[in-house]
Amino acid sequence: MAVDVAGSSIKKRLIAVGNDEFWYEDIDVGAGEWTELVAANGDIDTTKQLWAFELLGKVFVVNGTNRKVADFINVKIVAADLVGVGAGVAPPDFGTVLTGGTSGAKMKVDYITALDGGTTIYGRRTTVATFEASETVTGLDDDGNTVSFIMTAADEVSGPHWYDWTVYGNSATYGTMPAKLTLGCSWNGRAVVAGNEDDANQWYMSRQSCPWDFNYISDDPQSPISGEDAEPGKVGDVIVATIPYSKDYFVFGNANSIWYAVGNPAANGAILALDDTGGILDSQAWCKDEKDNLYILATTGLLKIPPGFGQPQNLFETDYPDFIKDFDFDGSLHRAILGYDRLRNGIKIVKTTLATGANSCFWYDLKTAKVTEVMGTSLFPETYPNECGIYCLFDYAAVDTGYSGLLHGCKDGYVRVEDSDAKDDDIGATDQAIDGYVTFGPLQLNESGKEGGLNAIDVVTVGGLTGGSETDSNNVDLKVWTGLSADEVTEKLIANSTPQIGGTVTAPGRRRGNKIRRKVRGAYLGLRVGNATAAETWGLEKVILDVKKGGKIK
Repeated sequence: MAVDVAGSSIKKRLIAVGNDEFWYEDIDVGAGEWTELVAANGDIDTTKQLWAFELLGKVFVVNGTNRKVADFINVKIVAADLVGVGAGVAPPDFGTVLTGGTSGAKMKVDYITALDGGTTIYGRRTTVATFEASETVTGLDDDGNTVSFIMTAADEVSGPHWYDWTVYGNSATYGTMPAKLTLGCSWNGRAVVAGNEDDANQWYMSRQSCPWDFNYISDDPQSPISGEDAEPGKVGDVIVATIPYSKDYFVFGNANSIWYAVGNPAANGAILALDDTGGILDSQAWCKDEKDNLYILATTGLLKIPPGFGQPQNLFETDYPDFIKDFDFDGSLHRAILGYDRLRNGIKIVKTTLATGANSCFWYDLKTAKVTEVMGTSLFPETYPNECGIYCLFDYAAVDTGYSGLLHGCKDGYVRVEDSDAKDDDIGATDQAIDGYVTFGPLQLNESGKEGGLNAIDVVTVGGLTGGSETDSNNVDLKVWTGLSADEVTEKLIANSTPQIGGTVTAPGRRRGNKIRRKVRGAYLGLRVGNATAAETWGLEKVILDVKKGGKIK
């Protein structure tokens, strides 16, 4: 997401990167309208890990050896020879105000590509007047030195711009950046990067409010800082994820542990261990909820870390101890992602095969998690069509709230949202029916060692009142299995074949003639209710079982 200001209004725009292309929401055309930033085409490699983050109205991209900037806030002018006007002329510093001698246009300098010679200058224009071709531009740098140059035979150019991310003026005066980076984010006005293949434990932070300064020998609270030069030091583990939790805390998700920085690393900050029993699965395997709880999918389970960084709670330790083993994540094949959905109050857990989009997903419902002893479970499996395989999730708080929600960046290049009114999955040119179902069981029909008998079953679906406001359910399919052990019923539910009772229940509501009167017996029972018909939806109010106790199992 990129943010800029026009007059007194704030503009938010989404950005999407895929197929070696960079697209942005063209809000000057209209919300939801997309335009490609053509200059970026082929300048990035989306077959490799890529991170893009917003800072100061610009989007910074780290993609291995590709370090790029998509600039939505600045204008661009070109100096024919930056220091060629006369003796004593200096290049502009970051923040220098430049004035056009003919046009009267003014610009606050943000970034320049070189400190001498032909130079491109990017800055925030503060006047209605624009810079003109071939005019003389002047200013004073931080030390009072004169800045004076002649523009080339070209007027200023408005954004968005696409250029290399280097230190200011591409000069060693402002330090150096690692040759390869795969992780990045913004935190407290700093650009924070990591994922250096040559130094996997190392982290780097730019000067506060100046993402072009990585000169670590500076000595002030806003100074650039790195693990190698900072008092807190490097993280003692391979950095997998960078998590800007809050203004006071920054989390490093590592391969085998989780650490966090508290305070300003350039001014008496510290790095402390949060969890040394397991590491984060992947760079996107984390999210925050609206109460500032941090969730991390770790090698030990789903961790919940409360505000203030109390002891992490493993939400899967008791109820789903084998989840990570069964999740079967392989970083060379898969992407693991967490996303908090504030509209539905839950967490989406995703594993997507990078090559095909094949996926295994789960919904962890925070509402039912609070009463799990009553509800029975809070984790629900989901699978999407391969075209909709999720490569990233983003909780978007749009200016136009109609565009807010948990956005899904998908394998086929579409950005999707979950629509409660949709009855089929959108897979591009066509739709695909949703196979939605719920299973109950194994349910014990009698006390231990005895059988029970199911005499009848009645299913009540939602809706049914003429003129009512609630959406009516379509018909649902019902399947029932019994067995002498809980495991036997569980296997039958998973196999979903050869039910002992099967049929279609007419909806909506509770209807005469819907009760299925077929007798089956067993020690345990399982049932499945659902609908897999295109353009239909369903909802369940309750299932009523007429059960009679039987004798001992023989």
